[in-house]
This record gives sequence, C-alpha cells and structure tokens, in this order.
Amino acid sequence: MKQLYFILSLLWICMAATAQHQHARHFNHEHPTDSTDVFYRHLRLNELVVTGVTGDTKLKNSTAPVSVVTGKELRQTVATNIIDAIARQPGVSQITTGSGISKPIIRGLGYNRIIVMNEGVRQEGQQWGDEHGIEIDAQGVNSVEILKGPASLMYGSDAMAGVLILHGSPVLPEGEMKANVTTEYQTNNGLFGYSLNFAGNQHGFVWDARYSGKMAHAYRNKYDGYVPGSQFRETAARLMAGFNGRWGHSHLTWSLFHQTPSIVEGERDEATGLLECATADVKTYGKSLPFQQIYHHKLVWDNSLNLSRGWLKAIVGYQQNRRQEFEDDSDSYELYFRQHTLTYDLRYLAQETGGWRLAGGINGMWQQSQNLGEESLIPEYKLFDIGAYATVSKSIECFTFNGGLRYDHRHLNFHSRNFNGVTGSVGVVWNASEHLNIRLNMARGFRAPNMSELGSDGIHEGTVRYELGNAGLRPEYSWQADLGVDFTSRYVSAQLSLFANRIENYIFAKRLDKVIEEGFRTYEYTQGDARLLGFEAGVDIHPIHSLHFQNTFSLVNARQLHANADARYLPMTPAPRWTSELKYEITHHGHKVLNNAYVAVGLEHNLAQNHYYKVDDTETRTPSYTLLSLSAGTDLNICKKKVAELYVTASNLLNTAYQSHLSRLKYCDENPVTHRQGVYNMGRNVVFKVVVPVAL
Repeated sequence: MKQLYFILSLLWICMAATAQHQHARHFNHEHPTDSTDVFYRHLRLNELVVTGVTGDTKLKNSTAPVSVVTGKELRQTVATNIIDAIARQPGVSQITTGSGISKPIIRGLGYNRIIVMNEGVRQEGQQWGDEHGIEIDAQGVNSVEILKGPASLMYGSDAMAGVLILHGSPVLPEGEMKANVTTEYQTNNGLFGYSLNFAGNQHGFVWDARYSGKMAHAYRNKYDGYVPGSQFRETAARLMAGFNGRWGHSHLTWSLFHQTPSIVEGERDEATGLLECATADVKTYGKSLPFQQIYHHKLVWDNSLNLSRGWLKAIVGYQQNRRQEFEDDSDSYELYFRQHTLTYDLRYLAQETGGWRLAGGINGMWQQSQNLGEESLIPEYKLFDIGAYATVSKSIECFTFNGGLRYDHRHLNFHSRNFNGVTGSVGVVWNASEHLNIRLNMARGFRAPNMSELGSDGIHEGTVRYELGNAGLRPEYSWQADLGVDFTSRYVSAQLSLFANRIENYIFAKRLDKVIEEGFRTYEYTQGDARLLGFEAGVDIHPIHSLHFQNTFSLVNARQLHANADARYLPMTPAPRWTSELKYEITHHGHKVLNNAYVAVGLEHNLAQNHYYKVDDTETRTPSYTLLSLSAGTDLNICKKKVAELYVTASNLLNTAYQSHLSRLKYCDENPVTHRQGVYNMGRNVVFKVVVPVAL
C-alpha cells in the first residue's frame, strides 16, 4: 500500500493537478456554468471571487486553499442532504448515519473542528454528536465555498479544520420577480422532495420566500435488503425581507428546519440474519422507534453600510435548536436538548489603496444549553466568547501578500473554565503568468474543548457506548502549511494542493477497561499530539469544445504521535479516493428544444483503509470499492424560452455492496448467518429531478 500511495502521489504531482470544480462564478452574480466558452475557462477562473477569506478576494489572489461548488453542480448531484451533495469534492468527506444524517469532514478532521456558515452566521446545532446532522435545507443553498485548513483568523474557535460557507441565491436586480418549483424522486429509498421559491426586488424592497419538503422510506442494498430505521421526513421554510440601496442593505431572515429521522439499530434475527423491523411495513414513510425529532429556528439581521472609504458590516443572529430522542415510547422522550445561541459579527473592510487592503472586526457568541429530558448525557452549560482580528494584504506586481492576527477568549461556566487563543496566518501568491498561480500559506488554528468532551457522563445511543468527559482537557492548537499550484490553459485545467498539519492536545475518545453500564463499552476523552499530511490533486482535460475528462485524487495520513502501534492512526480518517468523470456536452447556448444537454459517466474508487484506530476494535479495516454512475441533463426550451431543467442520474449503477469507512452503521451487529459485520451503504439509486423557473 505504501508503494501504491507513492506511485499515485508522484503521478498526480507530475500532472500538477487538483480538479476542485472551480467553475467561474462571482458569489453575487453567478456566471453560467455552460461550457460554451470552455476554451477561455482560465480567464473566468482568474475572475472568480471568494468571500470566506479576508473580504471579497479573487481566487488567484487567495493565499489559503479555497474551492467552490456552483448551483448548477448542486442540481446535477445525487444527494439526500447538503453535506452529501458536496462530500465528493477533493478533500471533503462525510460521516454518515444512514441516508438522512451527514457530518462534514475536511482533510480528516470534523465535528467541532469545522464551522458551517449559513445566512452569514455560524450554524450551531449541537454538532458534537455523531448522529447530529446539519439543520439546513439543501434546496435553499445556491453555492458552497469550502475553506480547507485553519480559518480561526476570521471565524475563531472551532474553525481548525476549515469552514463550509453555504450561500443562498443572490438578490434579484431591481424590477425583477421570479419563482421556481423543484421536485425530485429517488428510486432506492422512495425519496420524494419538493421546493417552492418566490423572490423579487421592487423599488429597493427585496424578498425571498421558500418552502421545502422531503420524505424517504428505508433504503436498501444487496446484502441487507431494506434497512429499517433509515427513513426520515423533513420540512423547511425561509423568509427574507429587506431593503437595498446605494447606501447598502438591511435584510432580516427567518428560517425553520424540522426533521424526524429514525435511528438504525442494526439488530438481526438470529435464525435468518435479516434486520429486524420495528413496524409491519419496512417501506413506511412514518417514524419508528427509536427516532429523533429536531427543530431548528434561526433569525438573522444582516446589515451593510457603504462608506466613503470602505464598508461596515454587522450581522446579528439568534438560533434555537431543540433535539429530542425517543427510545421506547413515541410520546415520551428520554433525551431533550434545548440550545439557545446568539451570534454577533461587526467588521470593517477598507477599499484598496495603493495595493493595500485592510480589514478588522469583532465577533463571537453567547450560548446556553438545557436538559429537559429524563436522561442527561452532557451537563447544562452557558458560554460566552469574543474575538478580535485584523488583516492586511498587499499587491506588488505579480505577488500578493496576506496576513493577520486574532485573539479569542471563551468563558464556560462548567468548572468556570476560561480558554484563550492567539491565532493568525501569513501567505503569498505568485501569479507567475496568466495560466499559472503558486500559493504558500501558514496558519495557526485554535479550538476550545466542547461540553461533550469536558462533561459527558452517560450512555450515548448514537455511538452505542458509555461516555465519560474529562474536565481537565486543554485547548487544541494547530500549525498548518499549505502549498498550492494552479494551472489553467485552453485544453487543461489542473491544480495541486499539499498540506501538513501539526495539532497539539488533539482530543479523542479512548476505551477504558471497565464496564459502567452492562452492554456498553466505556470511553473517556483524552488528548495527545497529532500530525496530518496529505494532498488533493486532479486534472480536467478538454481536448475539444464539448468533451471533458476530469480526474481527482485525495489522500490524508492522520497519525497520533507518541502512541503505540494500535493507537497510531486517528479515528474517522477517510480512505484515499480517486474520482473520474467523462462528460460530453451535446448542445449549448442556443434556442433548440433541448439546450445545454449533456451525458456523463462517473467513477469513484475508494482505496482500502488500512490506517485505522485499532485499540479494542474501535475501528476495523475497510476494503476498497468502486462505484459507477451515469447521468444526463438538459434545459427544455419552448418558443425559445427555458421552461424546465431536467436531470436523471443512476448512482452505484452496478449495485455494489460496500461500506464507507466513515459510516457509523459499519459497526452494527454481525450477521449471524453471513458473518458480515454491520450495515452496508445504499445500493443502486436512480434519481429524477425537475426544476421549473417562472418569470413574473
């Protein structure tokens, strides 16, 4: 395996690539993703603007590794939630619990080491839990910006691994009103989803309203058949209203997310080995015990004021997350967490003067968590944190230099703990030519331990173990170095991104040789030092106008330092992954009935994960597997006007039985007949999606 890693690494480095699907778009005005001008893609890439770094910055001038996923790509992707939709990007993976719950992983790190930004505020939904997903409507996400590596400079504690910025649709131009209807159906789990949207801009008054729904029964695969407990239902609503003017803007956004996912237990019949079903109908769309019920309310006030020499931005947000878990009775919850979060962000961005750009700000949050159920896994708590930062960038001919410093303070009333962190970053980009950019960045990250790690004391049903916190845990600190090479030309777009990450006081759960609750293994949080090395690489070859051959490869090697052989590798590390897609664009930019039509064949190959946390069989080896997909899509025009977007995709076309290394269901009970451990991932799935725009 080491030789294979070396050969693949050398091959891809020589190709100088990483295909991160960075199609040309500006986050305020998305460019068409049709490839009529594919010959000039490098020009569009150089104009790509990203917002997650220190102010709006052209991609070619960003020292930190950033990639984006456009709205068109999201619509063409098979997914059951927003994290599932971006998990195939190089360097990004997901921890899954069935088909309804996904947690992001960036370069081998997840949980509270990743911040998800939505509506301009950090999403706070008790993300410490293995079975806690992201409470965001995928239909309301128009594009995703992915920051890889420590982003504590702008976002504070918890941005050690990176940041996912989920952008909604941009405000419409003055005088326009639009509506659209989206619907989809998936054959494997009977998923039916829909979304209704109406937005407009009249004399500076802007609005955007959306209502979405989704439901799915149990999914199935070749080995397990239907998987009871994997069904879920979901509804979401959003309303934005405000004013736009030459002075700036002021928007107020309210959103609601409600999800009811059942929980896969993986219990089997001893005689047949089949998964036991809690209801008579394994294809029911209704909930079955055990299940969760999640409500997430969010209210955000977003303001921007145009000043003579810059912009003053202020965003205040309130979130309430209610998470209930029902185990034996659908009318009585055992666990009930209610969390209140108030976030604030005040920043000033100066206009560029003489190649200099300055920015600074203050942000943080207040949070309270309450236990209202019969059981308690983590104590109630309150926390308050505040951080201040300043950044500066300077352009000198073909070089752009960027740097900044930040100070964070967090107070937690649990044992009256205080955590302080000084972070920063420094980097440089060399625009060697119109086609070649080389970037180097060094960043320091910071993360305070969460309440689960500090104070857990009870059975965590999501991990099927008894968890003990450690009140003496210290904050995590990291140093990460990134080296990137981007090359774009008429026939080839290629990138390479290398990284090395050293983490002090890395926190993880270690198994103890004692039993507190019969039937559950006991784990206690501890910490040590760790280092992660890896890269993302790929190439997009387009030898003719309408043909694309894209390949990507991602690898991360995550080790715990000063540990014995069984504890050498960090848990939940994604396997090396190669993806490939051959896409032919049949028609584009015309007035034909079928416009922007394409067909594509895709391949995803996950190598065997032999580097896993072996202590007491906490993790096991995961063999390699390959998934094949076919897809097609087109715009439907009538009387030279687009009336619909049509997409059809067949994923896991060969119905391969496989287990992702990051699937929690991999560790469910063994099948007594076949002796296969755990539950397998979804089998063949055909997805039909229709988007109908309505111009008013």
